[in-house]
Amino acid sequence: MVMASSKGFASRVPAPVLFVVGGVSMYVGAALAVGLFDRLSPSAVAVLRILAAGLLLLLVVRPGRVAWSSGRLRRSVPFGVATALMNAAFYEAIARLPLGTTVALEFCGPVAVAAALSRRPRDVGAVVLAAGGVALIADVRWSGSPSGVVWALAAAALWAAYIVLGKRVARGGSGIDDMAVGFAVAGVLCSPLLVLPVFRDGWSALAPLAEPVVLLLVLGVGLLSSIVPYGLDQVVLRRVGQARFAVLLALLPATATVIGLVVLGQLPGVAEAVGIALVVGAVLLRSRDGDTPPETPPAPSGSRSVTTRRGDAE
Repeated sequence: MVMASSKGFASRVPAPVLFVVGGVSMYVGAALAVGLFDRLSPSAVAVLRILAAGLLLLLVVRPGRVAWSSGRLRRSVPFGVATALMNAAFYEAIARLPLGTTVALEFCGPVAVAAALSRRPRDVGAVVLAAGGVALIADVRWSGSPSGVVWALAAAALWAAYIVLGKRVARGGSGIDDMAVGFAVAGVLCSPLLVLPVFRDGWSALAPLAEPVVLLLVLGVGLLSSIVPYGLDQVVLRRVGQARFAVLLALLPATATVIGLVVLGQLPGVAEAVGIALVVGAVLLRSRDGDTPPETPPAPSGSRSVTTRRGDAE
């Protein structure tokens, strides 16, 4: 009952506000993840993050047997695997490149989705503004290693897949249930990544997994960096098309800059301030269409089909 009421409340909150809330949660979780990088490999942290999120969701949501049917698994498992691999690629990239460079490169994925689905000059203008704003906020610096660039571009491609597959899950009407199953299965499928460091460092590489502090940090990262932001993504994806969703993602680096100013006293430079203005302009330009009403779950067999909403085609 609490989950249902929260979901109903979230459906009435403007999509940009949900993105900002999700961004705040994601960056707090990222701060916790940094504390794990000196104990575990970036890929291991990403796998543990998605596995912890899946287990927590299974305990809270308790999806029914229908969520484990073959039809639902064909929708939820690819989404979960894409999310897990996206996180792993991003963590591997920031272990080799400056964070700003990684963010800028990774955002190529959402920009590609928005550009591919844009049909009007206003849409294209929003994509250009968002891409330029993110590049300025990220303060792109081409330093680091070629492998880091490859990892960042892989994260970009997987982020694009996350948007497309996430829309399929959201359109099914049981996004949180499918997210719980998809994350749990993805965590199991990707678990071999946990033992890869053993071949290099021996079994001592897995010793941190027995530390209570590490396990608590993993649960915190799973909750803050996966459950909260990705759960809010499902709410937004039910209301907007993939193109607008991709543009709204530009709010994430802008949110990070504002958090740095308010919490850490990090005054943004002129380029960052201009970047924030461009991102806000892109969101306002692409938001002129407004949100579509929350989608209803598919009608049971034998009932009338639900007419496709305009937002699905955007």
